[in-house]
Amino acid sequence: MDLHDRAEIVDALYRFGLGQDLKDRELFASSFAADAELDFRPAAARWGAEPPLMTGRDAIVDTILALFAGRVDTTHQVTNPRVTIEGDTARLTALVEAQHLLSADHGTHALLKNRYDVTPVRDGDRWVLRRVVIENVWYTGDPAAIFG
Repeated sequence: MDLHDRAEIVDALYRFGLGQDLKDRELFASSFAADAELDFRPAAARWGAEPPLMTGRDAIVDTILALFAGRVDTTHQVTNPRVTIEGDTARLTALVEAQHLLSADHGTHALLKNRYDVTPVRDGDRWVLRRVVIENVWYTGDPAAIFG
């Protein structure tokens, strides 16, 4: 496995998290393939929510940034990335700790520890996320107050 490819694959997940944290549309969008899927359903099921499967880079970016805009502050930390590569497709697993605080009241929060199962694909000279499945391991706080 090429170490450069491995670093670029993990960087796609870093762009995913930091793009949300900075509310940087271009950075966040740069993490996804045009035909991306984001499946937050396994995580949300832990607190009884039933979000839809999100499909398409633009729809994912629009949905997530609109959900948090002016309402929720986030920080994401990515740890334990594991990468396998087969041609122009890879598999990435990682733990992501995601802190969500209501902007108007940081006392209302949800801290999530999630397991990510990701399918990155090569897109020219960089890697992007085609499929992201997020499973919650544990949480504290009130996710329903953050996500609705």
